Amino acid sequence: MTMAYSAPGTLAPVLTDMWDKERSWTLDTYRANGGYTGLEKAWEMASEPGAITNLIKESGLRGRGGAGFPTGLKWSFLPPADGGPRYLVVNADESEPGTCKDIPHLMANPHLLIEGMAICLLAIGGNHGFIYLRGEVVHVYRRLLAAVREAREAGLLGKGKGPNGDYDLNITVHAGAGAYICGEETALLDSLEGYRGQPRLKPPFPAAEGLYARPTVINNVESISSVPGILVHGTEWFQAMGAETKNSRGHGIFSISGHVKHPGQYEAPFGITMRQLIELAGGIREGHELKFYAIGGSSAPLFTPDHLDIPLGYEEVAEGGSMLATRAIQVFDETVSVVRVVSRWADFYQHESCGKCTPCREGTFWMRQIMHRFETGTAKESDIDLIYEIASNIAGRSFCALGDAAATPIRSAIDLFRDEFVLGTKKAASELYPPEKSVLFSEVGVK
Repeated sequence: MTMAYSAPGTLAPVLTDMWDKERSWTLDTYRANGGYTGLEKAWEMASEPGAITNLIKESGLRGRGGAGFPTGLKWSFLPPADGGPRYLVVNADESEPGTCKDIPHLMANPHLLIEGMAICLLAIGGNHGFIYLRGEVVHVYRRLLAAVREAREAGLLGKGKGPNGDYDLNITVHAGAGAYICGEETALLDSLEGYRGQPRLKPPFPAAEGLYARPTVINNVESISSVPGILVHGTEWFQAMGAETKNSRGHGIFSISGHVKHPGQYEAPFGITMRQLIELAGGIREGHELKFYAIGGSSAPLFTPDHLDIPLGYEEVAEGGSMLATRAIQVFDETVSVVRVVSRWADFYQHESCGKCTPCREGTFWMRQIMHRFETGTAKESDIDLIYEIASNIAGRSFCALGDAAATPIRSAIDLFRDEFVLGTKKAASELYPPEKSVLFSEVGVK
């Protein structure tokens, strides 16, 4: 598809624009489609301190990794240069259930991330960037290594770069051991330094003392990949997308999975509604109707059909009672047991808890046990209030946000579907909602 840089339409293929090109992951294809022109502009701007950072601030780009913190503002938090190293770390540890945007992006167009990293390093006065990748995705690891090698061989990275030949740019791709907790920025830093991945106490914050106790910027893959387009096309182009939202400018990848006809990645301006996205995805599968959906991944409160027309912007979704987060949208029709879904998520969070703090370590264990009772139909009615209380005692009291992530879907499910939890005191979820009715493909066996 060809990208028209005019008034934004329903979809806005920017990061995804090259996904259908022949050998889209190669440097030749990337350059043939305008790649690295943003870096050329960045070199021109680099002579003026703060110019690149101010441009990103003006654009309104917010972090695409979940929190939505303004990207340019984060860059500006670094203290004044003192002659020591300053680092950029890209968080590619994508592993929350339903989140699936960064991995296909890195497979299809890794050079967009590399260009964005080079621009960010110029902006913050850094020389070395790191990509922290989830280690299980070996195919992505190999592709990133090859892309960095291509960029280095082409003279885009290495020693003595820039118009004056006096700037070093290096990128290291690091494969982690595959721990969800390493998606938390300080646990990521500990893992990158060779320690066990567990969250650090803050302050000090990474901007002051991050990787190797030096000033560090940590951003998501999609955040950094959005930077080259802003330099090439300007802030007005970027702000034209999402202009009807309160404070969510630009384009974002919406990952839609579950009971729609055409699950996949849909890149659109912020402000699109879930109703529009479902229509783009071909609607709910034939003969079924929407029951609930996770708008921001498994760690965000659930939404129901009543929320279909909320504009998908950070503030708008928060006012509706959930979080936009990584836009990992999981769609469930009426054949699905909300108890069974949340029970699988409880399994995940208990397994991935690092064990550093008591609320999360103990709380996720007990929430998992109780959710299994509801799933097997052996729970007591008092267990509903018990698990809600446990979840409430974890939320806001854990060392990092994993505790909140584990507690949120349980409380949300009880608030919206308490009757299903009551039924879980009498019948197993597999009886109430036979799993074979939920599968999308007959080839999938259900046990």
